[in-house]
Amino acid sequence: MKFVVGGQIEKEKIAESIRTLAGDKATSVVVMNDIEAAMALKSGAVDYYLGACNTGGGGALAMAIAIAGMDRCVTVGMPGKILSDEEIIGHVKGGKSAFGFTGQDIDVVVPVIITAIFS
Repeated sequence: MKFVVGGQIEKEKIAESIRTLAGDKATSVVVMNDIEAAMALKSGAVDYYLGACNTGGGGALAMAIAIAGMDRCVTVGMPGKILSDEEIIGHVKGGKSAFGFTGQDIDVVVPVIITAIFS
């Protein structure tokens, strides 16, 4: 699987989390700016987009929504609300490929996303 990290904050932390959790199953984990990341997702150059910002939806997913389409995107963590593991897994299994969350939610949501992708 190929991953791209976009969003506005904590890009390297997200990328390292993906590398650690996915191991050899992640054939590529690249950090890009939002437009490049969204274009890579839309073109099929990458399989999944993860991004963080302070709200979990705005700067984390704005370009992914605009370029790849809302039907591929979901906010899994925002201030004061993180989707349940079951909801996150449901979105992964339902075909979502772009995930937005806050920087403080990285350690909670990224393991659920990665585990769901590879299960």
